[in-house]
Amino acid sequence: MAALAESTYIWKNGEKLAWAEATTHILSHALHYGTAVFEGMRCYQTDSGSEVFRLPEHMQRLVRSAAIIDMPLHYTADELLEATADLIRANNLRSCYVRPIAFRGYGAVGVNPRPAPVDVAIAVWPWDAYLGPEALASGITAGISSWRQRSANATPGAVKSSAGYLNSGLAHMEAIDHGYGEAILLNESGMVAEGSGENIFIVRDQTLYTPPLSDGILAGITRDSIITLARDLGYTLKESSLVRTDLYTADEVFFTGSAAEVTPISAIDGRRIGGGSRGPVTTVLQSRFFEIVSGRVSEYERWMYRIEADE
Repeated sequence: MAALAESTYIWKNGEKLAWAEATTHILSHALHYGTAVFEGMRCYQTDSGSEVFRLPEHMQRLVRSAAIIDMPLHYTADELLEATADLIRANNLRSCYVRPIAFRGYGAVGVNPRPAPVDVAIAVWPWDAYLGPEALASGITAGISSWRQRSANATPGAVKSSAGYLNSGLAHMEAIDHGYGEAILLNESGMVAEGSGENIFIVRDQTLYTPPLSDGILAGITRDSIITLARDLGYTLKESSLVRTDLYTADEVFFTGSAAEVTPISAIDGRRIGGGSRGPVTTVLQSRFFEIVSGRVSEYERWMYRIEADE
């Protein structure tokens, strides 16, 4: 994975700071106890200018995540949306990745997070395909992780939190060590959950299946988009629990996510999936997705938030 490409400014607590000056204290609560929630989304360059894919929905999810862990943000979703647009303009970026984060900062050490202040920041930077540009066409290999998905009653999947991603990091490192490109986690009941940073779909006999939210997965915004696209294109899509053998016997399997976009999976645990490359249904959905984020499908204009140029 390529090194982080720095931009010029980061927004923090209502101010734009120089990239190198957007720092936080070593005793920030979130660093020690994982008390942070975040989002990830992409801004695409289109014929109409720069547009962020489903920006309002991402900011609304950030606000919901904060509410679930009893973290007052002091910013509305609309205010964070406007701050993001201003930051993209200030950094003069046509396309970029967007990372808002809210975290308990410096002011208290101890398990109770409430005495610590809440800091809110947004960073934007250029970022290419998360799993590599070749993966979008050829697919990525994956392995079933020995690490299980965190329990919904421990770190709930409805919260996109930094604490939950320790689990993801363990699974991803294990996958890399075993020669795979990504991990697939099962939940505590042994049902397929998701990738380390992606939702997962399978295709069998032209029907799509994806695990339900009740299996402890993140309510992915790209996942929701693909569900909508599949149904709009006439495919049957079912949200149903899956076991690992459903993956092995699928005609196609693919990941979705703001970073991963729509990435096919060519093999799982060394078993070739379908023809071992991007399948026909994945190709249709992936092509439609990239047409939309390129601003070429008026039917889905509601999903694209235009970054208006400074007057």
